[in-house]
Amino acid sequence: MDLTYTEEEEAFRARLRDWLELSLPRLPAKPDPLDWPGRRAYDTAWQRMLHDAGYADVHWDASPTQRLIFLEETENAGAPYVGANFVGLLHAGPTIAAEGTAGQRERWLPPVLRGDEIWCQGFSEPGAGSDLASLRTRAVRDGDAYIVTGSKIWTSHAEVADWCELLVRTDPDAPKHRGITWLALPMDADGVTVRPLRTLAGTAEFAEMFLDEVRVPVANRVGEENDGWRVTMVTLSFERGTAFVGEVVACRRTLGEVAAAARANGTWDDPVLRRRLGRLHAEFSALWRLTQWNVSEAQSTGGVPGIGGSVFKLHYSHARQELYDTAAEVLGPGAFDLDREWTADRLSSLSYTIAAGTSQIQRNIVAERILGLPKGR
Repeated sequence: MDLTYTEEEEAFRARLRDWLELSLPRLPAKPDPLDWPGRRAYDTAWQRMLHDAGYADVHWDASPTQRLIFLEETENAGAPYVGANFVGLLHAGPTIAAEGTAGQRERWLPPVLRGDEIWCQGFSEPGAGSDLASLRTRAVRDGDAYIVTGSKIWTSHAEVADWCELLVRTDPDAPKHRGITWLALPMDADGVTVRPLRTLAGTAEFAEMFLDEVRVPVANRVGEENDGWRVTMVTLSFERGTAFVGEVVACRRTLGEVAAAARANGTWDDPVLRRRLGRLHAEFSALWRLTQWNVSEAQSTGGVPGIGGSVFKLHYSHARQELYDTAAEVLGPGAFDLDREWTADRLSSLSYTIAAGTSQIQRNIVAERILGLPKGR
């Protein structure tokens, strides 16, 4: 498989670098991490800058390789992360682009690309996290609407979102994977209650969401009724396949900074630490190559990442945790300073073996769908 870049792709990289060099100095100061309305305004302003420069549609209309180049270059340049735009740009948007009708794409995709609307993800429930197909939130058809009742948890960015990609059960008598439907829920609908959840790092990018007989138009259904599990697999393939690309670049940069800090404070003299840093360098280099492979595969299969994303997600989650454990070792007592970026990132890394499908779930996917092993009973 060819993992090199064409002349056209390298020209795209050069144009993007020039634009980033001119544009990044014009950005305002970053808001307080605890100020989510401020973070929403900052993130959507950056998205509008990308839109006006012609880069907003890179997540959907560009080739997977151009998307990879975009994420690599913006991260290397220190550009803002997608932030509050995460679900819309990297999950719901690509899913609607792949599975939605022409009218749905026209309604929902342009506002995401312009930074006008924010999406959240309403998948997990208190009793349906790793076993997502066990979800119980009900949707009963009533004419041209569904009446939705239930609750969600770990709903990303719900407190600042306009829309939610929502999974509901529309046929309680069907096998659990076959009675699910994917809906777009307007967050200002009557009966929607959001309660932010505070993380270890003190931020509140997640929330509980309670749905009390909320009316959702049937026109907001993406895919067919009871076909939501298949649509969800498209969403999760993006979540596990390409959504973490920028973070791999960030981890490679952080690894270099950790090595520099170790040389500066004398911990570099520990041969065990040096071996850990060397192994992490090899692991993140391999993860980058795996990312290129996954993107190349997606390019040859219509743009949707394949199940190789589960291999990436599984290994990346653990490598990221080890990276920040190593950073804590280098920092020593400074690792308890919550104002240090590495400390906050270490706390955040603890969630990576759970978020976007636990490591146990990823191992099941690899075992069953790649290795062909029989399903457990």
